[in-house]
Amino acid sequence: MSNMHRIHWFDQRIREGHYPSSKDIALQFEISRRQAQRDIEYLAVSLRAPLLYIAKHRGYCYEDKTYVLPHLYMTEEEKEVLKFLARKYGQFSSDQSSVQRVAHLLSRLTGEEKPETLNRLPVFDANPRLIQYSGQLSFAISHRRIVHIHYRHEAEESRLDICPVQLVSKYNADYVAAYSTDGSRQQLFRLDSIVSLHMTAHVFDATEEPEGTYEQPGLPAIKPFTARLKLITGLQGNTWNGYPARPAGELLYDIEFYDADSFMQQLLHETWRRLDSPKWLKVKLQARCEQVLRCLNAEEEPSCPT
Repeated sequence: MSNMHRIHWFDQRIREGHYPSSKDIALQFEISRRQAQRDIEYLAVSLRAPLLYIAKHRGYCYEDKTYVLPHLYMTEEEKEVLKFLARKYGQFSSDQSSVQRVAHLLSRLTGEEKPETLNRLPVFDANPRLIQYSGQLSFAISHRRIVHIHYRHEAEESRLDICPVQLVSKYNADYVAAYSTDGSRQQLFRLDSIVSLHMTAHVFDATEEPEGTYEQPGLPAIKPFTARLKLITGLQGNTWNGYPARPAGELLYDIEFYDADSFMQQLLHETWRRLDSPKWLKVKLQARCEQVLRCLNAEEEPSCPT
């Protein structure tokens, strides 16, 4: 949960005359007292709140009652951009206090509680397919979904089902740490070596912790495409198979995606009622389906889609 959500709650309690403290935040949101105190420090220092501790009430009030919280609204896309920067910069270490403060601020703005460190501002290539895989795998990790991948690395090629447990940044490359469905030892799979990926409906048991300490990648800063899709049943959350989804009508959802081929692969593995837009995606999907039909009718030799 974002620290701004907790700060708004703390602000409301002050205005209601309850003299809230770090203990109250910790109990309300089930976090540590130390973490709660950092929220209060952020409110006082970064948001310039005129906080005054009242010993008699063992809590805080505003010395200036006219103070109002600044309007801080951030879209999910903007938040993912900051998460990406905080994670990437966090791969580096530095003694530069100013840079560490920037990394800390990025983490705080996105609701991440662990400050990051770095020693330079690198430039990163935002590959649409890697962006898509990161989002889908993040969903699979949190929902314990088995993912089917077509994996090509060095001269070897394989198709396998994996149980992803954590996204990893290692040597300036992105990986997913995963177990195979037979429970074998955890492996690292490079995201840029995944040819195709789709989410299955099967759930795995996360009985083992990932080996080592890894950081969770975010999503790079490029604008996603949006598909309007009518589903058979409504969604319970705000994602469809790892793709961010927003309600747009009765059983209609606007679904964001970065890589068209990966998204079409998912469409071919799922049941849905209608694809309304974009037109170019409908044309591309129709061409793919027609190619499959030609292959089934023996009208076309090799190179049929897989």
